Amino acid sequence: MLNNPTVSKLNEMKLKTMAQSFADPDPALQTLDFDDRFSLMVETEWYAKRNARISRLIARASFPMNACVEDIEYSSGRSIRKKEVAHLSSCGFVESALNIIISGKTGTGKSYLATALGVSACRKVFSVKYFRLPDLLVEVEMARFENRYLRFIENIRRIRILIIDDIGLKAYNHNEARDLLEIAEMRYNKTPTIFVSQVPHEKWYDLFPDPTLADAFMDRVIHNAYIVALDSKLSMREIMASKKLKMIEEEV
Repeated sequence: MLNNPTVSKLNEMKLKTMAQSFADPDPALQTLDFDDRFSLMVETEWYAKRNARISRLIARASFPMNACVEDIEYSSGRSIRKKEVAHLSSCGFVESALNIIISGKTGTGKSYLATALGVSACRKVFSVKYFRLPDLLVEVEMARFENRYLRFIENIRRIRILIIDDIGLKAYNHNEARDLLEIAEMRYNKTPTIFVSQVPHEKWYDLFPDPTLADAFMDRVIHNAYIVALDSKLSMREIMASKKLKMIEEEV
């Protein structure tokens, strides 16, 4: 008589894992006293909810690929260091509101590293959002056209870790430069942004039409940033493709 109402109430409170454990208890745990069994039920529910929240954060981040720091390639031909990645993936930069600038030639794994760091942050239950800069600028312009600019910018401000990829594909016009400065200004010393670019950050000045805007943007981005300059003798896309081909060959 007790089980059905209790299970129903647990489900109503959205404690579905606890409800399942209560309705179908593990016989191996029956020898434990009530406190220990209850603690295990609570811990199982907690992990289930945390994992579900992490899955939602990863889905909302709009990452361009599946990536994690555990799968990063540390071959002799790459400049990336395992100790450096471990330090960044601990997410200490989040509390310190330090930006990260990842630069390097095409194929050096810039976007993969940025995504892997973003996934690590999601695992620590930080909100993350990934944008290619061309797409972000289009969305900003659309928000302005549809009279929701302030709401959109506020959403950008509230994201704990913003990833902006593909900086420097072209020079920016005055409006685009001002939008970039606005984003940098509202996040400065409050919450970090990960910038990803083929162009070394020293050359970002040349992307702006106005030296004043360039100075203002750089002042808010560079001086509190952790710089990661990547280099690789081989394209990471080539390395990953070779691995996939090898796996396919082994399965045949």
